[in-house]
Amino acid sequence: MPAIIEADDGFTYVLKFRGAGQGLKALIADFIGGEIARALGLRVPELVFVELAEGFGRTEPDEEIQDLLKFSTGLNLGVHFLSGALTFDPEVHQMDEATASMILWLDAYLMNIDRTVKNTNLLLWQKEVWLIDHGASLYPHHNWPGMAKAHTNTFPLIKSHVLLPGAKTQLMQAEAKARELLSENLIDEIVSALPEDWVAHSEPDVPVEEIYQGYKQFLKLRLEHSALFVKEAQNA
Repeated sequence: MPAIIEADDGFTYVLKFRGAGQGLKALIADFIGGEIARALGLRVPELVFVELAEGFGRTEPDEEIQDLLKFSTGLNLGVHFLSGALTFDPEVHQMDEATASMILWLDAYLMNIDRTVKNTNLLLWQKEVWLIDHGASLYPHHNWPGMAKAHTNTFPLIKSHVLLPGAKTQLMQAEAKARELLSENLIDEIVSALPEDWVAHSEPDVPVEEIYQGYKQFLKLRLEHSALFVKEAQNA
């Protein structure tokens, strides 16, 4: 249950709460996925960290919302609100094949299960396509002990991707461009930008630095083995 808020910088954001049912790992996946998409040249609304003060919403009459606000004290994730944006409909709106192929590659790379016909998580704003909500990506991190070996996992759910029919034409070109853009240093920078508070509380029994390294290693090794999920998408 996200909320639309006006922050103290005067801008409006969609706020993703750390106390929501999906937990901190959804925020971690959303941030990593969004920033990797941006690095690939795709349009993603600005992502910011939002501090929710203790006691905020104390007068909220709805007990469920009050609990959500209480458990979300601290750093949360804000996504710049695209006022007037429309949900992208592949039956109505057009997308060039290069962009569609890059989005398909990205979601196979991140193992994003949430870009389907029922929920595209694509917006049309100012005549451009924007990507939102990558919180369902990186699902192997929900079983942290298995994360170290998950980089070679197949991703059969790519068959349900909303852009699959028109995106396979330039998938090899998208892969080549992605491998060029996603340097090891860039991956390190994106993962290192995660708030330590999120990382520490996402796996309380695992050292923080080990978690940072786990995400970095997963992303780098999955990139090295990208031929596996590209072939899978081509055969879907």
